[in-house]
Parts: sequence; C-alpha cells; structure tokens
Amino acid sequence: MALKTADARLEDRWRDILAVHARTMCEIDRVLHPHGLGASDFEVLDILASAAPAEGDLCRVQNLVGQVHLSQSALSRLIGRLEKEGLVQRSVCTEDRRGVWVSLTDKGRRLHAEVRPLQREVLERMLGEQD
Repeated sequence: MALKTADARLEDRWRDILAVHARTMCEIDRVLHPHGLGASDFEVLDILASAAPAEGDLCRVQNLVGQVHLSQSALSRLIGRLEKEGLVQRSVCTEDRRGVWVSLTDKGRRLHAEVRPLQREVLERMLGEQD
C-alpha cells in the first residue's frame, strides 16, 4: 500500500473538518428550528450577547462580519430578519452615518438564554472530548 503524501493527509484533515462542521451546523439547525432560529441566527444572537452583555449595549455590524461566516450582504439580510422578528434593533451611528449599530432586544435576550443550552449541548455532543 502506498504511503499517503503530506498533501493527501492535509486534504483528508481538511475534509474531516468540513464534515464535522457541516454535521454540527445541521444538528444546531435541527434543535433550534422549533424556536424559529437557525445556526447562523443563533451565532449572531450569541455574539451580540457576549459582545454587548448589558441591556442597551451596542455592537457595530461591521464587527460582526469577521465573526460570522456570512458575507456582509447575507449578514445584513439576517440582521434585517432578526429585527423584523423583534430580536435585535438597529440604529445609525451618529459619529459615522455609514456605520450601523445593532443590539439585542429584551425578546432577543430571552430567546438567546432559552436556546443557548440547546446549542451548547450540540457542541458538546459533536465536538466534546471523546473518552
């Protein structure tokens, strides 16, 4: 049997990472669906909850772009959907009219707190240390 090249091993590792990511995202989508959220929706709520932990704290949308694995336009649409559902609110930055702030609403904080344990359980099950 031929030995695998370093390139082939690297490709295998990359494909394994992609497969774990895909399975994990699908499972998060499945458990959050009854709550009206998908994995990307939750990621935005989770980042906002940790970046702006106090009620009324704001986060610049531009800061979310580097943390969420979506294009800027897809993120903007997602935030628009979350805003329509009353989970976040947007406002224009007064210092820089091009900037947009986003924050969790009370409803968004409550939903995040409710579903966070579900998402964390999936992460533990899918990514936790195997004994």
